[in-house]
Amino acid sequence: MKKLTHYQVHSGITVLFFLFYFLTADEVRAQFVKGADIGWLPQMEASGYKFYDSTGTQKDCLQILKDKGINTVRLRVWVIPSTDKINGHCSKKEVAALALRAKNMGMRILIDFHYSDSWADPGKQNKPAAWASHTFNQLLTDVYNHTYEVLDTLKSIGAEPEWAQVGNEITGGMLWPDGSTMYWNQLAQLLNKGYDAVKAVDSSIQVIIHLDQGNDNGRFRTFFDNATSGLVRYDIIGASYYPYWLGSDYTITIDSLGYNLNDMVSRYGKKVMVVEVGGDYTKDRNTYDMLVAVQKKVRALPNSKGLGVIYWEPEGEKSWSGYQLSCWGSDGKPTLALDAFLYSPLGINTNGREPGIFIYPNPFFGGLLNVDLNGLTGPSVLRIFDEQGRVIKQLTLDNKPKASMDLNLDPGIYMIDVNTGLKDIRGKLLVN
Repeated sequence: MKKLTHYQVHSGITVLFFLFYFLTADEVRAQFVKGADIGWLPQMEASGYKFYDSTGTQKDCLQILKDKGINTVRLRVWVIPSTDKINGHCSKKEVAALALRAKNMGMRILIDFHYSDSWADPGKQNKPAAWASHTFNQLLTDVYNHTYEVLDTLKSIGAEPEWAQVGNEITGGMLWPDGSTMYWNQLAQLLNKGYDAVKAVDSSIQVIIHLDQGNDNGRFRTFFDNATSGLVRYDIIGASYYPYWLGSDYTITIDSLGYNLNDMVSRYGKKVMVVEVGGDYTKDRNTYDMLVAVQKKVRALPNSKGLGVIYWEPEGEKSWSGYQLSCWGSDGKPTLALDAFLYSPLGINTNGREPGIFIYPNPFFGGLLNVDLNGLTGPSVLRIFDEQGRVIKQLTLDNKPKASMDLNLDPGIYMIDVNTGLKDIRGKLLVN
């Protein structure tokens, strides 16, 4: 959907241009996921923690994340959690409230089912207390009902997710011991019950199966070969990648991550997403570089099978959480590392469209701005508008596939429009 607006340019001629561009549902789904897992946020706010943007202005944490390029939130849900500040909360009710809040800000939603009352990961996959004495057949019903109830609640309030993760880092299975990988037949049934519940709520929700150590190809092949043999149903392979916990710099393992993700695409024909990543907050430059490298590996996957990258608890500043791998400083502001989600072109996703427009650097910090036109021929006019729709720069291009210009712009978001008379191509420019 596009909104048309008339505006006066300096020549006195009234021109018609597109001031706002609203992405279609398909275009939103095609956007590269730049995400943040933010399960701690409600507790942090309730405890009085204040968030500040990079200029020191107090703001809603979600707005700060959005301004840093985050377009997706990942929310964990536990069955009957405690009230512990760090290890509790994340109930169905709390998750629903946070999901709706994020949805109202235009963010996409991923729900991470732990099927536990607290953390589930490769070292522990404890059953919820209410399910502890249940038979295996009862567990199948538990998984289905819990999954369905959470997603149906979200759908009923207008906060339906695009993705649902059936289990969290389930390299060794889930709901131990019944759903351990020692009993693959039972694990497959549990996973399929989760899948069926998701699709019963909405068949368009994509189901993710998630393992840790995304650089370990043998680990992933072993699990997903067994999943294939067990006829497990899923849509996406999710991976965690934490060089910090691997005990070496990301440069040692980043190529292994890329190799494994490529192998998942080719071996199983699945889309992939790095659903958890993180780095030491005290080494923000290194974490920035790691995040850029991970995004490049995911973007490079064939046939747009690499969906995106999600940072785990970037806002979980250490003085509050004790967690070393956030992207937040003790001053309440995001560190340089979070800027990595701004490294790539912003604005309208032109995948599958011809012609297109590529603006770089974007974000723009001053100096020379380059505009690369994909598939445009003939004379055209390039205009830059501010957020109020005022023309602030105009340049005529005579059969030129590229343009460069020196700009002196205040920080903000600008619209770049290239008009050939027959085609009108738009993109956004962020100036920091």
